[in-house]
Amino acid sequence: MSIPEVGAEEAQELVESGALLLDVREPEEWVAGHAPQAQFVPLGEVPASLDALPRSRRIVAVCRSGARSGKATEFLATHGFDVVNLGGGMQAWAAAGFTVETDDGVPGTVA
Repeated sequence: MSIPEVGAEEAQELVESGALLLDVREPEEWVAGHAPQAQFVPLGEVPASLDALPRSRRIVAVCRSGARSGKATEFLATHGFDVVNLGGGMQAWAAAGFTVETDDGVPGTVA
């Protein structure tokens, strides 16, 4: 299966037009910093979270580098979701100049 992938700029455009940014990193990575509009579901919890994810919106999966979110993208696609992977992950997101913040709204880091 070919995993559909977008870059940071296209991911941001998709999110601005209504897509869900799904962060599948581990809790400590999320706490260090994440995109402000992202929803957090660690990769290991994705299978149990299918009913909580929207089927009516495109999903952009993201992790630190794009590898784990690629696995999430493949899994979600096989379960009927409209999903793409953010190639380069949060590293690409931050490098493109997009916001990375903590839950308190202060600048965060990509861990």
